[in-house]
Amino acid sequence: MLHRLVDIVLIWYERLVLVRVILSWVGPSSYHPIVRFIVKVTDPVLEPARRVVPTVGAIDFSPVLVFLVLSWLRRFLVINLIRLGC
Repeated sequence: MLHRLVDIVLIWYERLVLVRVILSWVGPSSYHPIVRFIVKVTDPVLEPARRVVPTVGAIDFSPVLVFLVLSWLRRFLVINLIRLGC
């Protein structure tokens, strides 16, 4: 059961990162509570990724790195938790 919880949490985090990317294209008010929540939740992962992946022009590729890491982490954790019987 723990593997399902981890899987769901990571899927939802991936979705929040995707919403953050879409919000960066739309440019909504940064004062909106939902926007502030999404930024607050995704910044701890996106900020270090921005230091690793340079911005090319106006395009920020750090979410791509975050998606790759989250995808790998999801597979690794879920498979190993299943093997452990969690």
